[in-house]
Amino acid sequence: MNDSSIRNPEQALAHCVHEVIDHVDSDGWGAPPRMFGLVPTALIAAAEPTLLDQLEDGSELTPVEQESFPDDIDGGSPALDEFLATMRWPEQVVGCVLVQEIVVLPPSAESNVLSEGAADADALAAARTHPDRREARLIVGVLRDGPSRAVLQLRPDEDADPFGEMDLRTTDNLAPHLVSALYNTLEASPDDWD
Repeated sequence: MNDSSIRNPEQALAHCVHEVIDHVDSDGWGAPPRMFGLVPTALIAAAEPTLLDQLEDGSELTPVEQESFPDDIDGGSPALDEFLATMRWPEQVVGCVLVQEIVVLPPSAESNVLSEGAADADALAAARTHPDRREARLIVGVLRDGPSRAVLQLRPDEDADPFGEMDLRTTDNLAPHLVSALYNTLEASPDDWD
């Protein structure tokens, strides 16, 4: 089954991304990156009928959390990029969602950090200590030969209502390199499965 058999790929992906956001948010902040494979719900139901009561009714895709990344892989790190470059999904997985905690800066501060010509590690260290930084989660999902969706979840301030709405933001072309890296994890040649 590929994502072309999904009735509404945009809606199915958006639903999965928000399901993952809710799941990860319930665990709080300060977590390492997490990866979810998106599997057709019908495929899971056929393979594991005992899971039917745990599968969401009407959802075409089910996010399945994968094993943890190695300990040395942090959100936004070159190690995460390298790991994704070597990762491949089997054909039954029609998409994936990656969640990572990152630091975001206002445009003025971002240009100061990046203009120093610092190496990635130095720029990241400068961003993490910048007084105008905000912690956030970057959630990116893609479907094989289909749509992508990237969402930024800003960490609430200490005095924010713990039961308030999440600050979720998106824009066109958010995290294009990560979107591309995730699409690459879904590109497997038949030789990879022999």
